[in-house]
Amino acid sequence: MRRAARRVPAARTHRQPRAPGRATAQEGARVARTTADDAIDEDGTLDAELDDTELIDPDPDLLQPAPLAWRRRTAIEMVVSGAIGLFASFVLSIEAVTLAGDRNADLGCNLSSVINCGKVGLSWQAELLGFPNAFLGIAAESVVITVAVALIGGVVFPRWFMLSAQAIYSAGLLFAYWLFYEAYTDIGALCPWCLLITVTTTLVWAGLTRINVRDGHLRLGSAGPAMRRFVAAGNDWYITIALVVVFVTFLVVKYGPSIVA
Repeated sequence: MRRAARRVPAARTHRQPRAPGRATAQEGARVARTTADDAIDEDGTLDAELDDTELIDPDPDLLQPAPLAWRRRTAIEMVVSGAIGLFASFVLSIEAVTLAGDRNADLGCNLSSVINCGKVGLSWQAELLGFPNAFLGIAAESVVITVAVALIGGVVFPRWFMLSAQAIYSAGLLFAYWLFYEAYTDIGALCPWCLLITVTTTLVWAGLTRINVRDGHLRLGSAGPAMRRFVAAGNDWYITIALVVVFVTFLVVKYGPSIVA
């Protein structure tokens, strides 16, 4: 009688326990692929939902809000520029009221056919919204001075507030240069107070932009770290000065002889 063959269980293979925290090369590659897949959309572009912490700045200090001394210096520049612009806006407002009562009034800045505030003040561009543009200047410069004084005091405004201020003042900057363009090409006369406001608006806008770039409020993607270093070093002043120089050059090229005369 045949005895049933005994089934010998297969020998178990004992795996060497893996040290905690160590991963195989295959697992590391798989994790890397998964991370890359999460960061890339189906169309091959970077996921827009990645936060700023994944854009590593070589200088950790630039990931923090700007030093108080740096912010105060920029805010003081904004206060000075805003105060000058506010004064010019007040003068223009008084002249607008004077012209409303007497269109032939001889204003103090009616120096020639080229330097003539009255001619500019009587143009339709001077009351684009139905009232003197200078009233807008008074309101805008008052807000700018208030915000700048708060910055000097160490107040750190939320991102939405700073971006709102940036958008509104950018519109004001475009409006100021549009008025200059109209005076340059259509009105044919220059208003010294208007030109002064154009310059101060440029300086205030540059200061506000400097703070928003340095504090990371303006999302600049991969260019963010370089731009933060750029403004932290004060190099943006070269751009601001260049813009003012171009502005003055346009005046000199067209009206230089008339201004001197």
